[in-house]
Amino acid sequence: MKVLVTGAFGNIGRSAVEELLRRGHDVRCFDLKTKANMREARRIKHQAESVLGDLRNPEDVAVAVQDRDVVVHLAFVIPRLSATGVNSEDDPEWARQINVGGTRNLIQAMNTQPHPARLLFASSFHIYGYTQDQAPPRKVTDIPHPVEHYAHHKVECERLVRESGLEWAIFRLAAALPVRLIFDPGMFDVSLDNRIEFVHTRDVGLAIANALEIEEAWGSIWHIGGGTACQIYQRELVESVLEAVGLRMLPEEAFPSEPYPTDWLDTLESQQVLHYQRYTLQDYLQDLKAKLGFKRYFVRMLQPIIRSVLLSKSPLFAARSA
Repeated sequence: MKVLVTGAFGNIGRSAVEELLRRGHDVRCFDLKTKANMREARRIKHQAESVLGDLRNPEDVAVAVQDRDVVVHLAFVIPRLSATGVNSEDDPEWARQINVGGTRNLIQAMNTQPHPARLLFASSFHIYGYTQDQAPPRKVTDIPHPVEHYAHHKVECERLVRESGLEWAIFRLAAALPVRLIFDPGMFDVSLDNRIEFVHTRDVGLAIANALEIEEAWGSIWHIGGGTACQIYQRELVESVLEAVGLRMLPEEAFPSEPYPTDWLDTLESQQVLHYQRYTLQDYLQDLKAKLGFKRYFVRMLQPIIRSVLLSKSPLFAARSA
């Protein structure tokens, strides 16, 4: 099958591309022209074609979608750690041009093809808004109440996809963390008592690849999460990730008490259809430790400095220390 993956060199994109290539699909990667992405394109040049461009540019998008059977649309400016260097909440209008405008460009380009491809769009569990006062899990029939610009963009894009006239599927993803040493200041946005569901990035890649081969996957919205074994609280997630990289837990006063738009998901149906749940948070932690290797020793050695730098990224802790 001829597949285009947008955002192919991002966290989810790499897992999707890896699984699609493993199955022998003809994969075209689309992503921004950055030094890191150019290196990755060179690394896989004998396995996959790469088109480096901008979703805001209709000409770039037209080249990318040409002759594809399926488009997996992952490219999106996110609230934190965006590959663009700017997050969706700091510059929402600019992010909307990429997120919503880019999705519109993609749909228009696909609809000009002689045989339009199917479109699989990656949405997010952020769209449900503040749900900590409601009994979990969230269901795909729950009404979205987006509170961030990012989530508003996802909801708008879901509508564009459903009204596109294309064959479509929508995946609302749980929290898929990158397997690398990364200190995300976004951890200080989330209450330690907040429910959150983890999903391994490789399981998301498997769900995407499986959907291409399962007719039942199309025309529906699916929750993609790790399942009940991955339904935890933010406290457990932060503690376990910090321990895996060689750090002690940070003080509670660095974290907010207000709810955050994440929750546990009902994934019974998606697992029955897509058969993708293999890994748990513990598997991710082992992957992270293995990826860091000897670097964990230096992290432990430099723990006081690293903790101080991390805590400086907490608005609450910085305000108390001022």
